[in-house]
Amino acid sequence: ELEEANIGLVLETVYFSMAFLCGFIAVKLELPPLVGFIASGFVLNLMGFDITEGIEIISSLGVTLLLFTIGLKLDIRILVKKEVWITATTHIIISSFLLASFLLFFSIFKEIPLLGDLDFKTTLLLGFSLSFSSTVFAIKILEEYGEMSTLHGRIAVGILILQDLFAVIFLAATTGKKPNAYALCLLGLPIAQKIVWYILEHSRHGEILTLFGMSFSLVAGYQLFEFCGLKGNLGALVTGVLLHSHDKSSELSKSLLKLKDLMLVGFFLEIGLNATLTLDPFYIALLLLLLLPFKMIIYYVLTNLVFLRARTSLLISFALADYSEFGLIVVDLAVSQGMLPGDWLTVIAVAVALTFIVASPPNVYANDIYMMLKPFLYRFQRDKRVLEEEDFSIG
Repeated sequence: ELEEANIGLVLETVYFSMAFLCGFIAVKLELPPLVGFIASGFVLNLMGFDITEGIEIISSLGVTLLLFTIGLKLDIRILVKKEVWITATTHIIISSFLLASFLLFFSIFKEIPLLGDLDFKTTLLLGFSLSFSSTVFAIKILEEYGEMSTLHGRIAVGILILQDLFAVIFLAATTGKKPNAYALCLLGLPIAQKIVWYILEHSRHGEILTLFGMSFSLVAGYQLFEFCGLKGNLGALVTGVLLHSHDKSSELSKSLLKLKDLMLVGFFLEIGLNATLTLDPFYIALLLLLLLPFKMIIYYVLTNLVFLRARTSLLISFALADYSEFGLIVVDLAVSQGMLPGDWLTVIAVAVALTFIVASPPNVYANDIYMMLKPFLYRFQRDKRVLEEEDFSIG
């Protein structure tokens, strides 16, 4: 057993080294490192390497910490703004049906691998997973250009958080788990909040604060909810929400950022290592790229309808014009539940990586594109404005 553990450790060292190499190449090509991380799993797969138990554990920890940090950022004040919740919910519905219809149309061609076996239920599930936009990509773009605190940055992040919340609800609802009698204990969480806040307040900074976040999300969050017969990832989200309004929630989120990102590398490695590599998933992923302009247009129209300026709508649309790592998590669960063939995980992984490549240039040259399209976009700009974009005259 010790020898097997040592072999596993050596393999995991090789895997993370490959992830670094591919991530570094992606960065040098001015792409998000996530593209490289996904590619590294496929490269290792092609080289004949298999998934290890350690990578699976790291992957699970990464997803749990991701949901916990989403809970920490779940600001209800942002989510209830009409430009956020109307856009997010309407886009999910329209995009899901649009993407499902697209896949359903191609399913009539029975000779096309993977697509020929689809029915309405599976196409709707795939449409739902592809309707999400990438939190990782959008936040990277917004942070890189110092736009996190701008109006379009705040609205884009609000839409992403709401989409992530929809995904978590789906994850919790499709596991087939039913709460047991111990679930009544969860009613005491609001009471326990004061105790947890006290511990957080006295966890100071640095390593202790990071360990608090990791322990609380895994024990009071994941394991407690699993013990109560509920999805553990839902527990991670809920416990994050309990800490959101504390003054140190932002510091806690930042302290977990690097650890969470490192653990998520395991998730992207797992996708590639578990994939069945043929050309068919790659062709279908290329086909899915054709839908990205429609996804962007839907974002633009919806944000325009809630009285945002043309420029704000365009920048939000560019930031969200991709497929999401959360879609990967949804499909991963669907595959494990037997709701989708395993090859679709490869399709979505390739599609996510390709959309990051395609979506990068429009975001880099967003202002130049806006100036070029300005006369056309102004035809559709509404006269009414949200409060933050109203014109004010001096004197």
